[in-house]
Amino acid sequence: MTITPFQALACPLDGEPLRQCDRTWRCAGGHSFDVARQGYVHLLPVQRKRSRDPGDSTEMVAARQRFLAAGHYRPIAEAVSRAALEGLSADAEAHCLDAGCGEGHYLRELARLADGKPPLALLGVDISKPAVLAAAKQDKRARWVVGSNARLPVLSATLDRLLCLFGFPMYDEFARVLKPGGLLLQVDAGPDHLRELREIIYPTLKPERAGNPETPPGFTLLGTDTIRYPLKLAGAQPIADLLTMTPHLYRASAVGRAQAAALETLAVTVDVRLMRFERGLDDNAPG
Repeated sequence: MTITPFQALACPLDGEPLRQCDRTWRCAGGHSFDVARQGYVHLLPVQRKRSRDPGDSTEMVAARQRFLAAGHYRPIAEAVSRAALEGLSADAEAHCLDAGCGEGHYLRELARLADGKPPLALLGVDISKPAVLAAAKQDKRARWVVGSNARLPVLSATLDRLLCLFGFPMYDEFARVLKPGGLLLQVDAGPDHLRELREIIYPTLKPERAGNPETPPGFTLLGTDTIRYPLKLAGAQPIADLLTMTPHLYRASAVGRAQAAALETLAVTVDVRLMRFERGLDDNAPG
């Protein structure tokens, strides 16, 4: 299988190219960043952190890892992988970033389904150190980086594909790092996503916003696909994992969390929207 670590990293302090020498990445400006023992690189300057430990906690990462490993979101991973692989040459290496990669599940699924054709150079970036640590422990083929979507440590116009799954899209940055004609694949929750769980943990549900979000500047919307299917969870652990890996854990009241914790089975609807955006070819696109 031809899967290699992404090389076109940029210094998070001055944007200059980073070059690896042994266990250290350095830029021409003299900044250096060591490769951790587990294989990841920390490229999130302390002055750009909004908290001491931003992003998902160790508990949230472990819950997501168990839930995704059980295959509950496999249809989503397969749909994203098919969209990412479509149109790529079987011979030329394609460069792909998962922005907000979590513990690396979707990049691993992409590598599995690609099966070496096309060859892929993979990069996972997440603001959560526990998430990147978990990703690096599971897969040594990709490059795993602690960093921020607000200022990706990636050289401009180097990516063929960019994944943003249930994350925080930063379209100016995404346009900057994608090649002209490159694809942004964005997955967001649909109106009925996990509705049954939300009905248990919230007194009332907020009205859903209708329609797709506006196409961001510098991109063209190629299409939107809906991935929808019923999901049955048996046992307290997968139900607790689902709640823990979502923002609903902190938004729900104590009463709502207790009601969810008392469940032994749960039938929910998975309803997500996969949008495919193409990076513009014109010189007026941002980035």
